[in-house]
Parts: sequence; structure tokens; C-alpha cells
Amino acid sequence: MTTTRILFLPGAGGSPHFWKAVDAALPADWPKQHFGWPGLGDQPHDPAIRGLDDLKRLVTAKMDGPVDLVAQSMGGVLAAQIALEHPGLVRRLVLCVTSGGVDMEGLGASEWRADYRRSFPKAAAWITDVRSSAPLPVEKIAAPTLLIWGDRDAISPVAVGQHLASRLPNAHLEIVPGGDHDVASTHADHVARLIAKHLS
Repeated sequence: MTTTRILFLPGAGGSPHFWKAVDAALPADWPKQHFGWPGLGDQPHDPAIRGLDDLKRLVTAKMDGPVDLVAQSMGGVLAAQIALEHPGLVRRLVLCVTSGGVDMEGLGASEWRADYRRSFPKAAAWITDVRSSAPLPVEKIAAPTLLIWGDRDAISPVAVGQHLASRLPNAHLEIVPGGDHDVASTHADHVARLIAKHLS
């Protein structure tokens, strides 16, 4: 059982509902909060949100004590940054099909921006204008970290998870058979079991 609040961070799709299927499979009495990203995906725009740093401030403003961060894709970059900047406030970390600020192209990742723009033509320009996130010193992340990857993910291939597992000092990689970049939605029960074990 955990009484630590779980903050769920979506990827560039921005929907606060992304993690709801996983949430439903976790204990109902665990305190949870879901974030959406203004201006990304189909979410309403907010002129105050102009980049990742603004999204990060949305999250840290809600961290009035230690939390667990559960993050997908781009949200994992934010989660890793927060864990590095506020180590005393992140108890445990779950990074699902993320990049964590590593060389994605060098690890075989496919280009996602054109497909994203077709799916979300009204999304803020900055999300596809940023070519890559700066490398992160993930070796300094102290929080115990669960890495979850799907073995069919072209956007963030298993090689990225393996790379992060080799660099994070306290990490464990779980590979979900048949999982794509939306593995947390398509394999919600499986992913929830992994998360529940890690956070308990």
C-alpha cells in the first residue's frame, strides 16, 4: 500500500485521460492526480505555456511533498528533469516508452513529428519545432525507477529502455510483448501490475 500521491504525466498527446485505464486497475484508495498539457494534442491552448519548462512548472507547483511520478513518452523527459532537480520530492519514478533526454535517433527511433502534426493540426507549434531534448545526466537520478517498454514501439524502441537501464543507478526494465508506443493504454492491466509492484 502507498499513501504517496501519484502524479500521472502524459506524453505529447497531452490528454489527462491517457493514464485513466491504468489508474482504474490500481488500488482505488491510492491518492492520484492526472495532468494534461495545455496546447498539446487536442487540449485547449494557454498562452502562458510556451515549452517544456512551463509544463514542468505546472507539475512542480502541485508537489507539496514527496510524490511518485508515472510518465509516458515526452512526460518522461519532464519526470526525469524533476527527479534531478527535486530529488527529495520524488520517491519513485516510472518512465514508460520515454526518451529521458537521450539520443533517440542514434538508438533507432523513428521520426514522429509529421504523424503528430497530422493527428493534431491545432497543437502548439513549439512541440514539433523542438528537434530534441537536451541530454540529461540520468546517472544522478536517485529514485528507484521502473522502465516500461513495448517490444513493437518504433517511436521509442526497446534499445532506448535498455540504454536508460544501463545508466540509471537504481532501475529495472520491463518489456511488454506486443506493446507499441501506447502500451499503457493497450496493455493497461499488465502495466498497472508492474506499477503497483514498484510503488508498493
